[in-house]
Amino acid sequence: MRHLLFALLLCATSVLAGNTRELTWSELIPPDAPPQQMQQAPMHDLSQLADALAAESGPAAQQLSPNAPVVQALNDQRIKLPGYIVPLDVTEEGRVTEFLFVPYFGACIHVPPPPSNQIVHVTTELGVLMDALYQPFWIEGPLKVEARGSEMGTAGYQMAAEKIYPYEL
Repeated sequence: MRHLLFALLLCATSVLAGNTRELTWSELIPPDAPPQQMQQAPMHDLSQLADALAAESGPAAQQLSPNAPVVQALNDQRIKLPGYIVPLDVTEEGRVTEFLFVPYFGACIHVPPPPSNQIVHVTTELGVLMDALYQPFWIEGPLKVEARGSEMGTAGYQMAAEKIYPYEL
């Protein structure tokens, strides 16, 4: 009996640990939401990186949809999402500990930020090195459906990230 109980406990633990749901950015938009306009196509061609970085000296762009509808059913779900980091807070050691997580490179940097349901406000204790921010990352942790404003735009979601690691195909 004791062995059966232990086996059941192990199975339950592995099932609970496997409850992280991998999402795409489109799943953060309610199915019945009106169509949204993204102001910039995703940048996958890094030969355009110099142009995007040159734009950083210009004025910040206005977010067009700061109150876009969100998916309430995602609240408190453990998720995994790929995207890019827009730093908000950097430690003296050069680690980003607070950032906006967005679906494409260059979002919120002097192009209109994406709709709020396409931005996740993230905090992390460990942080991500500033030198690594030009590559995509995965974030994992419990998602909160709660708006959070910053100078770079309004996020429709929040996360205290438990894992942040480079995106690899």
